[in-house]
Amino acid sequence: MEKFTLGIAQVCPALGDLDRNLALHDKILREAARQGVDLLLFPELSLTGYFLKDMVPSVALTPRDPRLNALKEMSREMAIVVGLVEESSDHRFFNAAAYLEDGKIRHLHRKFYLPTYGIFDERRYFAQGETVRAFDTRFGRMALTICEDLWHPAVPYIAALDGAELILCISASPGRGLLPEGTFANAAAWEHLNRTYARLFTCVLCYCNRVGYEDGACFWGGSEVIGPTGDVLLKAPQLEEQLLHVAVDRREVRRERIANPLLRDERLDLTVRELQRITRELQRILRLRAEGTP
Repeated sequence: MEKFTLGIAQVCPALGDLDRNLALHDKILREAARQGVDLLLFPELSLTGYFLKDMVPSVALTPRDPRLNALKEMSREMAIVVGLVEESSDHRFFNAAAYLEDGKIRHLHRKFYLPTYGIFDERRYFAQGETVRAFDTRFGRMALTICEDLWHPAVPYIAALDGAELILCISASPGRGLLPEGTFANAAAWEHLNRTYARLFTCVLCYCNRVGYEDGACFWGGSEVIGPTGDVLLKAPQLEEQLLHVAVDRREVRRERIANPLLRDERLDLTVRELQRITRELQRILRLRAEGTP
């Protein structure tokens, strides 16, 4: 599909209540279908809420869990991205994003940058993911990321080099810092990051953030879709639940990559070689420190 309707469900999940959140997803998906949405994104951990702590094992799902069957069935008409706690076959737990299409989970991304600073404590409860992969869909090749993943520029870089034309980021970002004009400092930072990545990697970038309060934290929303020129295609308000959608034309990616062939000219051999050199040097330094050499 060269042209499709991309939707954002900027919602407030209930902490630790799978049944209630599944009902919320069902309601919003039905409304999105009436609005003609082709692909709908929900925020990070949309099926569970964010500050789960010791509730993680009790809300975890495997990809075959029958509680996901209704979402799978709905994905026959509309592709869906949801956030969940995934339990692996060896009983590790991951902060994950699932892409559902044609009645199946087509791709599962495990968050690999787990914030463990300030109010965040993800590494205590979740295992780290290990891969960045672009994947093919009926809307073109895309990549999934989760919140903190996108604060590391190697992630969209790898995704774009792997052929992604769309980078989808689902997020549960609480507001932090307050600017003189009354907006959250990290909200402004996210906006700069999203525009920079979209333009630098000539892709469509969709950022879906949640709203609401949990454990004293305020999630600010402000979801957005950025085109490959860095232009804002869709912007959600802050602090409000919203279901929004926008028309996306993949031909804009082609036009921008012809006019601005940054990915074509990327020196992957140089990047790999220099990263290997830096890795060797870091290993040497660590070895010397372990030996007690100044």
